[in-house]
Amino acid sequence: MGQLNFPNYAFKIKVINEKKYIFDRLRKKYVALQPEELVRQHMVEYLIEEKNYKASLIVNETALIYNGMQKRCDTVVYGTDGRPIMIIEYKAPSVEISQKTFDQIALYNSQLQVEYLLVSNGLKHFCCRIDFKTMTHTFLEQVPNYEELINEKP
Repeated sequence: MGQLNFPNYAFKIKVINEKKYIFDRLRKKYVALQPEELVRQHMVEYLIEEKNYKASLIVNETALIYNGMQKRCDTVVYGTDGRPIMIIEYKAPSVEISQKTFDQIALYNSQLQVEYLLVSNGLKHFCCRIDFKTMTHTFLEQVPNYEELINEKP
């Protein structure tokens, strides 16, 4: 599926009926290995291994209701107090990150009201911090480590 902009990680992959599956350490099960899923698994490993996020505070496939319709956040990171603090949206590497991608994650954030948004297609990563007091956002140069995430206030 090509090289992504992440360190190399060893994943458990198996083939069933000629279809590849990758082990999702958060959901504790094998899931279909699609390009977007590969990006998700790399980002989760990156956050845990490189940025000191706690696996127990990261949830894949978080459901929410928006205008009476069920939506799904790709990944949500929680603070130690149980409140969501970051939403992550993934796209396949072949998909350009566009305004539509940011509109999608902003829609999710209208419900969750988190301070950090992260969008990645595995090649490019965009992370921003939301300041709800001034209704502005700031793009960060890199993904913050977990301590920065829970200690910084916009």
